[in-house]
Amino acid sequence: MMYRASNTVIGWLNLVAMVASLPIIGGGLWFARSSSTCETFLEGPVLGLGFMVLLVSLAGFGGACFGIAWVLWVYLVAMVLLIAALLGITVFGFAVTGGGGGVEVEGRNYREYRLEDYSGWLRHHVEAEAYWKAASACVVGSKACAEISMWTPLDYLHRDLTPIQSGCCKPPTTCKYEAGTAMPAQDEDCYHWNNAANILCYDCNSCKAGVLEQVRKEWHKLSIINVVILLFLVVVYFVAFCAFRNARRDELAAHHYRPGSMSKPSAQWDPFWWRLWGDRRGQVY
Repeated sequence: MMYRASNTVIGWLNLVAMVASLPIIGGGLWFARSSSTCETFLEGPVLGLGFMVLLVSLAGFGGACFGIAWVLWVYLVAMVLLIAALLGITVFGFAVTGGGGGVEVEGRNYREYRLEDYSGWLRHHVEAEAYWKAASACVVGSKACAEISMWTPLDYLHRDLTPIQSGCCKPPTTCKYEAGTAMPAQDEDCYHWNNAANILCYDCNSCKAGVLEQVRKEWHKLSIINVVILLFLVVVYFVAFCAFRNARRDELAAHHYRPGSMSKPSAQWDPFWWRLWGDRRGQVY
């Protein structure tokens, strides 16, 4: 029957959603602990999304298993809020990650990154003293520059660099340094560069741009995942709405049920968890 089928489907879908929330939570924990990405402000949204999906899925699974109408009603309201929040986060994510990508350097395999190529929101965020202090410490601690410290000029011609290595570990390619002469007017980052291992170009705008490029790439991937999750949640919502109507109908049937009649409240006697493991009474569904 359709009312039993919808409860079964919503139970399975929420079971899948609960399992899917675990790698999302794991991704947030990875952002929090990783020393190679330095995307400290992505861990909060990712963890929040994972726990919201987990909690909402638990409510939907419980409501579908036991046919409890009020639990399904709370679940539907939570689903609307979750879908709206996820839609807003996804649209915002695509909006702020639309720029960047770096500029090709003639004769080199790597790209260089400029702060002005990124959205105003990202620039404002990375230029905030509190964020950049933590982000620059992360860049230094990642040892990204130590990996290329022994490169020869030929290596720079033929090998690629990560955005952080390109922006933080070397001066811009256009910089000109001539011993014994005054430096010509050039990019401001050229004056911030220093050969000292604890200085390099960590205070350069190109370093901030390199961090933003790393953030932009990861956030863009996250936005694509959000689209997939959003479509999945919309499908689950419509199935859950059917399950809610079925549970309400079953409660009304239970309210009007009279002992000795041939009818019985199906949700009371045929919960999802019973049908999940197989009916032991020989009934056909």
